[in-house]
Amino acid sequence: MRLNHILRCTASVAVVGVAAFGFAGAAAAQTGPTTVDDIIVTAQKREQSLQDVPIVVTTLSQAALEGAGVRDIKDLQILTPGMTVTSTQSETATTARIRGVGTVGDNPGLESSVGVVIDGVYRSRNGVGFGDLGELARIEVLKGPQGTLFGKNTSAGVINIISEAPSFTPGFEAEATYGNFGAWGLAGSVTGPLSDKVAGRLYMAKRERDGFYDVVTGAGPRQETDDQNQNFWTARGQLLILPSDDISIRLIADYSKRDEYCCVSTQIRTGPTVAFINAVGGQQAAPAPGFGELPFSRTAYANRGTGQTMEDMGFSAEANIDIPAWNATFTSLSSWRNWSGVNGMDLDYTTADLLYRQDDGGYGFELENLTQEFRLAGATDRIDWLVGAFMTRETINRDDSYWYGAAYTPFMSLLISSQLNAGAGGAIPISPNIVGCLTRPGTTAQFLAGCLVTGGMAPAGPTAATGPGFGVGHGVQDHYRQTTESFAVFTNNTLHLTDKFDVTLGLRYTLDDKSLTGLQDNLGTNGAACGGALGNVAAMTGALMGAGLPQAAAQATAGRLAANLCLPWANPLFDNRRIGEGHSDGELSGTVKGSYRFNDSVMAYASYARGYKSFGYNMDRVQGPTATNPLPINPSSSLLFPSEMVDSYEIGLKNTLFNRSVLFNITYFNQKFEDFQLNTFLGTAFVVESIPELTSEGVDADFVWFTPVEGLSLSGGVTYTDTKYGDFTAADLANPGNFGQLSLLPGARASFAPEWSATAAVAFDRSIGSGMKVGLNLSAKYSTEFNTGSDLLPYKMQDAMTLLNGRITLGSEDERWALDLWAQNLTDEEYKQVAINAPLQGSAFQTTVQPNGTYYNPALDTQTYNAFMGQPRTYGVTLRVRY
Repeated sequence: MRLNHILRCTASVAVVGVAAFGFAGAAAAQTGPTTVDDIIVTAQKREQSLQDVPIVVTTLSQAALEGAGVRDIKDLQILTPGMTVTSTQSETATTARIRGVGTVGDNPGLESSVGVVIDGVYRSRNGVGFGDLGELARIEVLKGPQGTLFGKNTSAGVINIISEAPSFTPGFEAEATYGNFGAWGLAGSVTGPLSDKVAGRLYMAKRERDGFYDVVTGAGPRQETDDQNQNFWTARGQLLILPSDDISIRLIADYSKRDEYCCVSTQIRTGPTVAFINAVGGQQAAPAPGFGELPFSRTAYANRGTGQTMEDMGFSAEANIDIPAWNATFTSLSSWRNWSGVNGMDLDYTTADLLYRQDDGGYGFELENLTQEFRLAGATDRIDWLVGAFMTRETINRDDSYWYGAAYTPFMSLLISSQLNAGAGGAIPISPNIVGCLTRPGTTAQFLAGCLVTGGMAPAGPTAATGPGFGVGHGVQDHYRQTTESFAVFTNNTLHLTDKFDVTLGLRYTLDDKSLTGLQDNLGTNGAACGGALGNVAAMTGALMGAGLPQAAAQATAGRLAANLCLPWANPLFDNRRIGEGHSDGELSGTVKGSYRFNDSVMAYASYARGYKSFGYNMDRVQGPTATNPLPINPSSSLLFPSEMVDSYEIGLKNTLFNRSVLFNITYFNQKFEDFQLNTFLGTAFVVESIPELTSEGVDADFVWFTPVEGLSLSGGVTYTDTKYGDFTAADLANPGNFGQLSLLPGARASFAPEWSATAAVAFDRSIGSGMKVGLNLSAKYSTEFNTGSDLLPYKMQDAMTLLNGRITLGSEDERWALDLWAQNLTDEEYKQVAINAPLQGSAFQTTVQPNGTYYNPALDTQTYNAFMGQPRTYGVTLRVRY
């Protein structure tokens, strides 16, 4: 019967977390598991024992998540070896990676390599799934391609999130939290029957916190002196309807609103351009001796605001209909979701008024998604079968803007004149007025040379710097709209060939159709400086030859100067440029798995899976050279990038030992990605390049022990990963001109791919008399060193680190109340999330091959590097009540 089935599911869910990671929580304390057999997962869209599923799954219950302080997917990584979650210039730019593989960057044109699924509804971008997850039944982290059952864009894995369903037993829970950084939060839920066939659940939460960064604002106009704060509220309502014993319907509606400011970054290495930042009235972290690496700091510099507002809302309806005659269940899952986010940015990450994005709605994106999934699943004595279909329509609207500050033109003049000064042996002074020399209409080599020699200081006459600079204010407003229609049919079937030997066959065919329209537009006089410089390339060449440069060097320098004035946001070739593209493609993905159970305690399995990540469009200004114009200023003819494919092999052993009190699972994996979609920041724009090959090979191991000591359980996991790029050359790239800044990649370990990653957890829960109990939870994660930049520059390395979370609980045995003392990052580990090249502030890569065979020479690296830092130690107290 349906009601009894749901009650059985609820009971099994309640014990999953303690079995998986040993955390004793309120729900599990009364019905604590005694064997590994209690661990139930839905990784194959049906309830199964974890030890019967031939894939790597990390399963975490509500108790486990509460014990480790997990509220969103970024917190989740402390419990999952081989998984990292980072964010950059906005919390919307959140990226999950499994086994060193994930999507990089903030461009919504790229779908995720790691899928996030919440109550069966696929969230097509990781950032869209970021936020307070509310009341959770459990989270399952599935490693490796999961394209057969979970869809096309799960080539690296799936984070499958299952929330608490409504209950026919009345209940109320509430919590109040206070912590450092001025943090406070209130959350509560109520559940119970609305009739004998309808139950409801309502959850609401409000949380606020001051920022983790101290911000130096200089002359402003920014007012906030901290950054990366928290200010949001969320609500989630559910109905569970049981019209008959064979039918259940679950309706979910949710809404979240965030109004915060995020995210600044801080200098981890300040390069020689600091002199020019200071010269235009700005400030940033003072350089170290010899322009070396700076000590860790959470002090940032920004004169412009970083306000961000996000809204996330949606509705889903899931109906399950039992068909007793077929021993099958028909499932229909429909969803509508709308997510929108806008924010401001200080693009130069200094107090100099250079380049920024105004918090006025001109920068952000909106995603609307409709999905429909049908499944029919059943079983016989010899086969567990499933067939289904999935349809989605997604619309993305992205706005992009750039604003010029008053210091942009003089800063660019200082940069350019310093290059000329070095090339001309000091004959051309370093000056904030050079731009007007290079952009003056109709100038000649003679007059330009005279202007340069005076540093653009001549008050009048033919050598005066009267050419246009960059107008202060709004210079760019672009808009993109991408529409995706996707249809898939799939099947997944397990054949029980013998009592011990099973074979699983899965297949999915996906047809994607995507179209992109866009308008790239310069505002006001934006583009005039670039246009003037392009018209003066011949004059620049002659003036430089007159200063003593050979013709070839003079031509190359003149082209480079023009390119510096024609960066994507300043290029008139983008003015009023309309875009219209469309592409369709179909792909097969699937899996073959074989599992053999030697006895009730040991199962071995081997699997092959082919995954697929959809093609897309790079919704950004992308430019490069052409056959007729070698300057890297020509808008790309197409923004399309191809699909990403992966072939994955696994061999695993699942062991249930010592009277079913110990779980020990180990798996070898080997994954090969083709046309890996790398979105890398080249200092002025994000560019998507398809890297021909990326391989990920290693071992996953998980351990759980229900010790003989009452209330004590231990768990852990280890992942060894060798994730590296294959060898490739410039000719292998869609745009060979990008190879210079990707030249450290061939044959190298990928970013965010530590060789070793390990987690450990201990939970202790014991009655102490007088109706009281005490609990202790510790969770830790260790990672060896890894690079935090997609271009693998050495300054972006993160040293080996260990994160530790802890919680002490005192409460009543009947679960009526509990008081938690908790700390996240207990040892205050200082670490980088993501390191970046500071825009316009130096260069790391050279224009020619260096002695080491790449385009990088550490002795010539003038780049200023910034990083988005990990969260510091947070601590506080939480009071929970339950009735």
